[in-house]
Amino acid sequence: MKMYNAGFAIFTIFSILLAATWMQGTQAVMWLIVMRILQGVGGAMLMANSNAIITDAFPVDQRGLALGLNQVAGIAGSFLGLVIGGLLGPIDWRLVFLVSVPVGVFGTVWAYLRLHETGVRQPARLDWWGNATFAVGLIAVLVGITCGIQPYGAHTMGWTNPWVLGALAGGAAVLALFVAVELRAPDPMFELSLFRLRAFTAGNLASLLSAIGRGGLMFILIIWLQGIWLPRHGYSFADTPLWAGICMLPLTAGFLVAGPISGAISDMRGARLLATGGMVVAALSFGWLLLLPVNFAYWTFALALLLNGIGMGLFAAPNRAGIMNALPPNRRGVGAGMSTTFQNSAMVLSIGIFFSLMVTGLARTLPATLGAGLTAHGVGAVDAAHVANLPPVSVLFASLLGYNPVQTLLGPAALSQLPPSDAGYLTGRGFFPALISGPFADGLTVAFGFAIVACLVAAVASALRGGKYAYGDGPGATGRSNTNSSTGSNMAGQGSAQRPQIAPAHPPLHHLQHRKQGPPRLLRRGARQ
Repeated sequence: MKMYNAGFAIFTIFSILLAATWMQGTQAVMWLIVMRILQGVGGAMLMANSNAIITDAFPVDQRGLALGLNQVAGIAGSFLGLVIGGLLGPIDWRLVFLVSVPVGVFGTVWAYLRLHETGVRQPARLDWWGNATFAVGLIAVLVGITCGIQPYGAHTMGWTNPWVLGALAGGAAVLALFVAVELRAPDPMFELSLFRLRAFTAGNLASLLSAIGRGGLMFILIIWLQGIWLPRHGYSFADTPLWAGICMLPLTAGFLVAGPISGAISDMRGARLLATGGMVVAALSFGWLLLLPVNFAYWTFALALLLNGIGMGLFAAPNRAGIMNALPPNRRGVGAGMSTTFQNSAMVLSIGIFFSLMVTGLARTLPATLGAGLTAHGVGAVDAAHVANLPPVSVLFASLLGYNPVQTLLGPAALSQLPPSDAGYLTGRGFFPALISGPFADGLTVAFGFAIVACLVAAVASALRGGKYAYGDGPGATGRSNTNSSTGSNMAGQGSAQRPQIAPAHPPLHHLQHRKQGPPRLLRRGARQ
């Protein structure tokens, strides 16, 4: 609980410091990067502990609904932040960071006054070597992936850059060392023995693949809307960040509807059917998006997003409940932290994968299309060739940031040499979206195809999680209840493969019948337990 409270405070402090940036240029960029990293530390403390707190507070037959509502709150907050940021960003970018400050202050005070420790906690020493090797290895891999989508020499991407290859190989080697350290640490940061729990392992694998499929999708959809669809339908480039968030409302609505319902059903029937079905539905939604033309009718796009949100909502809460129910009470904190780490790492990994796939598709046709389009409207051969030879990722980010792409790429000097009619047409709302539509469609095919495969593999992982599975809860409970999700029959006799031995210090496992629990045990500070 103390870590959760501290997470709110840390996130709030560094939100203020982000908004207080006074420097310019490279110094300001480095300041923002460092402050965002430290702000992320607070966010990680919140996210890693929230699921453990909820699992401790609710009995087994209510956890799916509780975790579903928690995820709905997170998704709703993300959408509100997107819309509010779109409104405040044009006024002053610092206001985007200040939005979270009142919420953070309220959350810090409320958590301190209202939340009370109820879970089983086991004192442990800080795993310094585990933390160090994990941080170095993971950061090296993620930096390598991020730099890999940037151009290198004559290449459109940096995957042949020796620094990128060195970061990926070195990061992987340090992570292998991390595994060796954790196997020998008396109090490891990552309880690798938890992976003996089939429900925990399958749930985290499915969550990893789901996050990979979903994370990069958000950026692709935003670029699709901001760079092509919204300008072609009369919206200025400066207004597209806000309207892109509004146009993606069906995705949020689908998740908001399906999340709590699927969580409540999983409390009765288990996670396997809903989580597996959710990933299949998400794969179908990606297939629907793949079939849409670049200049789509919005209602078809909205229905595809709604279906995707429903699929992800059907998956998220049952899968999270299945993971948390599989953990012994004194390992819920570390298990929740491990699961959150996998999910957040997958988001960064997915951005690298999706952008690489998009750039691969764009690189085949974008340079020639862009060069021919510019020269046809009076741009000199030298300037047109310069813009056409820019890395495709530059074109994508010009669209993503809400700037006029052609005006940004050509620059005022080149535009000033053109007749006003040609300059107006090139920087208008029709030229760039029409120009990029064909190459962008090629990239979409590759990206959505990958997302379909990721979701289907996640569905297979979910199907392999086993039946309804939960450790016994409550004072003195040391075992689990494990019943088939479709029949409710006891599965205790399925063999040693289903019997996780977490650590020698843990009490022996006994099979307990699933039983009703009392009301949630998250008490106000000072209340009698």
